Amino acid sequence: MKKIFITGASSGIGHALATEYARRYQHQGVTIGLVARRSEHLLKIAHHLNQYYQTKCYIYPCDVREANAVAMSAQDFIQQAGVPNIVIANAGVSVGTLTDYQEDINAFQTVMDINVMGMVHTFQPFIATMQQSRVSGNQAQLVGVASVAGIRGLPGAGAYSASKAATMTYLESLRTEMQHYDIAVTTIAPGYIRTPMTDINTYAMPFLMDVDVFAKKFVDAVEKQKRFTVIPWQMGVIAKLLRLMPPILWDRLTKHAPRKRRKNFQK
Repeated sequence: MKKIFITGASSGIGHALATEYARRYQHQGVTIGLVARRSEHLLKIAHHLNQYYQTKCYIYPCDVREANAVAMSAQDFIQQAGVPNIVIANAGVSVGTLTDYQEDINAFQTVMDINVMGMVHTFQPFIATMQQSRVSGNQAQLVGVASVAGIRGLPGAGAYSASKAATMTYLESLRTEMQHYDIAVTTIAPGYIRTPMTDINTYAMPFLMDVDVFAKKFVDAVEKQKRFTVIPWQMGVIAKLLRLMPPILWDRLTKHAPRKRRKNFQK
């Protein structure tokens, strides 16, 4: 019986992952914890997965910025379903930001709180019990969703690029720490995936991938316990080239690049 805990599960990548796990393990049995802020979406997803795949779902309407709320959700899932085999920190937000606008400070804070601290809040409540469970030979894996946008700083996306660079470094540190307990840590860096988050983009998105296809490749990578992978693979090639590009060339390339639309998050 697989036990999966997924944040950001109400739409986009999180929704697609829950569906893929339900489909793939419907005959072996799977229980999924679904976390997101929108309870009405979680209820619909849980009903759908139960109806079509007989998947047991526990829903947790909460904000990953609230450490106590996430910890209570984790505790309840462990009590109801048992220690999860896989915890996926997927919750994230992407908006355009510019440092020269004072009103964008709230957006910077929100992006960092959700994308970085939300990941910490997601993993922390599970680690002790996963360490204990791993002694009994159970699978234990932490999976974080980063982004190719974290490879180099993108114009107009300072908050998002910085947050995803931080998640990649954080996940690498976590992987070195968890190896002592034989807990796998996987970093998935998506390129452009067709979701509500990318639907608002008005610029070209190379190698745009449907979210259902992405979810299949995501689960494949998790099953192989890959340390770091970029999906789709074409963006992985580009990511390697970006790492090698001299700053002066990157500056010239991005000087007139299109930018994501700004959004002001109110406190």
